[in-house]
Amino acid sequence: MKMMKQKSSRIKYSNKLIAFLLAAFIFSTAINAQKNDVGNWLMYIGNQKISKNIIWHNEVQYRNYNFIGDLQQLLLRTGIGYNLSENNNNLLLGYGFINSENYIGNTDNKSSSNEHRIYQQFITRQNFKRVYIQHRYRIEERFLPNDFKLRFRYFLSFNIPLNNKTMKEKTIYASVYNEIFLNGQSSIFDRNRLYGALGYVINKNLRVETGFMAQTLEHSNRNQFQLLFLNNLPLFNRNEN
Repeated sequence: MKMMKQKSSRIKYSNKLIAFLLAAFIFSTAINAQKNDVGNWLMYIGNQKISKNIIWHNEVQYRNYNFIGDLQQLLLRTGIGYNLSENNNNLLLGYGFINSENYIGNTDNKSSSNEHRIYQQFITRQNFKRVYIQHRYRIEERFLPNDFKLRFRYFLSFNIPLNNKTMKEKTIYASVYNEIFLNGQSSIFDRNRLYGALGYVINKNLRVETGFMAQTLEHSNRNQFQLLFLNNLPLFNRNEN
């Protein structure tokens, strides 16, 4: 009987937490709907194990000028990665397709353009007590309409569990990252992204986050609310010796 009560309590707690995250997102997007200078990104990121060391990365980002419906960018990204050590130190080669819908000057008219992108990256992870740290180094070869650009990115993130000591199931956590973008040509600084969020670990393979990102561009600023779903479910269930 005691175990059943504990289980019921955990279920109620999980439901309340999911409701809280959804309420936070709805509140943020309600504010966002009143401001044309703040956008909203709906994001899905997957990293599926194909074998012990090989990972398939898949990603969709639906970026809007407003809450939803005023498309800024649709980004599709994929890649194959290899872990140099167990579940860590990942080398990846990937491809991205980006459709951009940019406003023309101060008018309501848009121009559409497509970008094809090849990228290489290295991700390494560390733990310092209860702080989960990730470094990502990425090089991008960007094939734009009538142009080619080379870009370098460095991403540093921290995930900190709040109600547990580790990022186990049913954990609320704080997420913070900063990413700087540098061009391989004149006008070296491209942009910087600073992000803060609350997240919830559904289970060891699924997480959800809602947060806010402040983006500094070379000549302007633009901010985004974000709703992020992360999926690490393996493609195949294998008993590895």
